Amino acid sequence: MGKTNQPLGHRRELAPNVGLDWAEVHHRLEAARIAAEQGWRPTPEETQRILRDRAKELAREAAAGDESRAFLEVIEFLVASERYGIESQHVREVYPVRDLTVLPCVPPHVLGVINVRGRIVSVVDLKRFFELPEKGLTDLNKAIIVSAAEMELGLLADAVVGLRRIPARDLQPSLPTLTEIRAEYLKGVCGDRLVVLDAEKILSDPKLVVHQQVEF
Repeated sequence: MGKTNQPLGHRRELAPNVGLDWAEVHHRLEAARIAAEQGWRPTPEETQRILRDRAKELAREAAAGDESRAFLEVIEFLVASERYGIESQHVREVYPVRDLTVLPCVPPHVLGVINVRGRIVSVVDLKRFFELPEKGLTDLNKAIIVSAAEMELGLLADAVVGLRRIPARDLQPSLPTLTEIRAEYLKGVCGDRLVVLDAEKILSDPKLVVHQQVEF
């Protein structure tokens, strides 16, 4: 028929690539093989860049840590018309004072105990503990449940204002108007006369531990 069959397995010849530097290709492949076998090793310029990036990251982490230490996050509350604060890290919750059980033979500042979801918590009246003017209980009274180490108790408050952040530099050591017992548990005083209490000192005070026993 005048038609010639092409034998099986015939491969057409490809036109040679124009401008391809095979020596450069082999050089790069060899360099890649050596890097894979020996592990990647940065050049001096890459090392400097990595160090600069790491230094910037460490500086950002340090700045974030300094910022967190530069502020105190406190729960602000009212006691006898005075404003107090206590660091939120020691506050477990704010619980309404209901079904307060009065205990015999306890100091006057210990009002009694309340049941907080199965936990029996002592309630301390800061008015009496700090010798502040007496006021009766109201429907707004709350127990601020604070804890540190293995101690837990409720601090009675007339009202809870809310959460606020205070610059640490704004805290003053004390005020002349504060009584000695209040200054003893003081963490600092703000310019707007917010008194920040030291929860750890309050909870570690032996006067809050009841040693009296009932005699029959």
